[in-house]
Amino acid sequence: MSPETTAPRSLAEELRARDDASLSALLRSRPDLITPVPTDLTQLATRAGTRASVVRALERLDRFTLQTAEALAVARDPATYDELLGLMAGDDGDPAVTAAFPHALATLREQALLWGGDDRLRLVRTARELLAPSPQHPSPTGLGPTVGEATAGMSPGRIQEIVASAGLATTHDSVSAVASLSALFSDRSRMSALLDEAPAEAVDVLSRLVWGPPYGQVTAEPAPHLRWLIARGLLLPTAPGTVVLPREVALHLRAGRAHRVTEPVAPAVGAATARSPQAVDAAAAGQAYTALATVEELLKDWHEGGPAVLRAGGLSVRDLKRTAVALDVPEPVAAFWVELAYAAGLVASDGEADERYAATPAYDTWLELPAAERWARLASAWLAATRTTALVGGRDAKDRTLSALGPGLDRSPAPEVRHRVLALLAELPEGSSPDTDSLLARLRWERPSRGAWPSSADLRAGLAHWTLSEAELLGVTGRGALSAQGRALLGLPSPAGARAAEPSGPGDRLPAHKRHHAAAVAAPVPHSPAEQAAAAARAAGLLAPLLPEPLDHVLLQADLTAVAPGPLERPLADALGVLADVESKGGATVYRFTPASVRRALDAGRSASDLHAFLAAHSRTPVPQPLAYLIDDMARRHGHLRIGAASAYVRCDDESVLNEILADRRSQEFGLRRIAPTVLVAQSDPTTLLAGLRTMGFAPAAESAEGDVLISRAHAHRTPPRTAPEPVPDGPPVPDATLLGAALRAIRAGDLASTAPRKDDSATGRPGNGSLPRTSSAETLATMQAAVMTGEAVWIGYVNAEGAASQRVIAPIRVEGGFVTAYDHTADEVRTYPLHRVTGVAELADDQP
Repeated sequence: MSPETTAPRSLAEELRARDDASLSALLRSRPDLITPVPTDLTQLATRAGTRASVVRALERLDRFTLQTAEALAVARDPATYDELLGLMAGDDGDPAVTAAFPHALATLREQALLWGGDDRLRLVRTARELLAPSPQHPSPTGLGPTVGEATAGMSPGRIQEIVASAGLATTHDSVSAVASLSALFSDRSRMSALLDEAPAEAVDVLSRLVWGPPYGQVTAEPAPHLRWLIARGLLLPTAPGTVVLPREVALHLRAGRAHRVTEPVAPAVGAATARSPQAVDAAAAGQAYTALATVEELLKDWHEGGPAVLRAGGLSVRDLKRTAVALDVPEPVAAFWVELAYAAGLVASDGEADERYAATPAYDTWLELPAAERWARLASAWLAATRTTALVGGRDAKDRTLSALGPGLDRSPAPEVRHRVLALLAELPEGSSPDTDSLLARLRWERPSRGAWPSSADLRAGLAHWTLSEAELLGVTGRGALSAQGRALLGLPSPAGARAAEPSGPGDRLPAHKRHHAAAVAAPVPHSPAEQAAAAARAAGLLAPLLPEPLDHVLLQADLTAVAPGPLERPLADALGVLADVESKGGATVYRFTPASVRRALDAGRSASDLHAFLAAHSRTPVPQPLAYLIDDMARRHGHLRIGAASAYVRCDDESVLNEILADRRSQEFGLRRIAPTVLVAQSDPTTLLAGLRTMGFAPAAESAEGDVLISRAHAHRTPPRTAPEPVPDGPPVPDATLLGAALRAIRAGDLASTAPRKDDSATGRPGNGSLPRTSSAETLATMQAAVMTGEAVWIGYVNAEGAASQRVIAPIRVEGGFVTAYDHTADEVRTYPLHRVTGVAELADDQP
């Protein structure tokens, strides 16, 4: 069969000739095409040519493939393979371009942006409109209109004058004259001879316009060298005072190239520094431990209820500053930890009338996990989050300040950029940190910006920078290089395993330049939840041996401090956090014992003997005498005074203590008066009185209405159960294998129904290919019953309960009770249809199976 008879006449015909693997690749790369699932391949082709879908597909092309599409937009329509290759490789045939060109063309074809055989290559119409040059939207190639387009409004007499000035024979019509002029400008030898006659100034003018923009301004009386160019059509007028360099002339001056610089090969990511993988993993593990400690400290600071939620949502600037001071980090870093805890579902708003942020019940579950698993939860949440912390403090489109935990921080490309940046780090030698400039150059090549969407490239560059800094904070990287646990988190094999593995896939047998190109544009494959959980578990397993083991002891010192030489076991850390205040953090944590901290422990229900026993059991050094004295002194004074509700009262068995309180000027604000030798009453509430007497140096204890000492424990405020925020998707999700299979079956079946030839019987009103069949109820019933007896398939029109009309090919099995049961080729299953919803029935052509 000749190529002419097999060449597709439309994109729909080309899609109809594809196998399931090729259609699956299309739907996987452009998931918006099956949202919702098209009824047939004609509708799929129509949807693939819509402006929104085409723009989205063009945004996801790498630089060389996009340059190929741009060249095809300025080529003859349709173009041949050799013509398009000439525009890309030039007259000298750049070998690198020639080698990469087939892959770029195959990508455009796979994405349904290009169709037709190699002798008739066509861009889909919308893509050509987007990429072709026009005065309003210049082409990225810098080329202007063709001679035919530039002379469209020119008078026939003027065209003949240009043809004669160029040394060509005049013709009887403008069409042949324009064709003659185009042929001259496209002929390399004749064009070179014409330019040899040009004045030097004229050649200089052409050299300034050749790479674009192709438009220039001229006066009403042009200079002689400009008149020479205009007379021969080397510059053509487009408006009063404006001339343009025709596309054919520019291509001759460019030696056939559509682009000044073509980039067939992705730029390599360079390594800035190299360290041993062990040092990188150790540094990353240290950062991971710091990340866990920081998140715990943040949630401990918000243990009894955190900052208030702004009316518009999020944290106030003042609350963010307070949080930064509490964590001892800069405000942008504090915002990162707050947002990370939110993304992991550990913090949320409590939903109360006086709405505040607080830890969620999931935080308590998270605390019980081993340290490595806790880190994996945080890292997985960061990797998938679309909220972009670095935007905090900036302005939105309405000039409102963006706040931490507030709206407006979601950026859909964030997860894809994070995955891609880390994947590029994984391609470097182990222990190597990237050269940032080369990394950004690679990302720009993979997703180049066009004039229509330059801000997307700026966002991707910003996201790449933020990914590098956030990955270092979190411990995914160490000293700038990807750690082993970071590699596992991406689901990538270890470098050692990758080196030992033999080529097993088709990509391993590709030529070197194709493997390079394929690796350059490969986007991270989305993981299923099970795969994500497996990757996180593997990352946790690699990190666990690198984290320091929790200690069950401290070192008590004579200056009323305790040194924890490493992370403490949780019960010990919690108990010590009540008994002492953290003075400094780092590799070793220093706790300081103060009268207030010891009183806090006594208020929590611990006795002096309990505290002595606790310190003796968990200290590798003897309990210093000053600390023992401090505990005993505070215990002796603790509870000596009793405060209850009168508004408040103070009672004490020692009358001299009450006398001392009354004599102190600072007690006047409480409105104290004696009602018995051992009892004072106050106008202040018990809480205020308790705090005031402690400020005066006493150690009172609160008591209940029954006279028992009230044990004071921190109140853990928790939100109701909350789910982590869902990432905002960057378009429809990539369909999985199950959805793809179902969609393909539906599309194939619908296409069978829409393209099956039908018998045409105008007398009975049955149409051929086109509108739905229309038959009477009696005729519909008779045809169905006949089809049951013969076992033949028929074509029906059907209107569902929602009023949507469709066409189907069915093989009736049974007709009874006003229903037809049939095998529906469109749905690929047996279904039952009410006969009153069938608009009509028609027989298929005799040559159909």
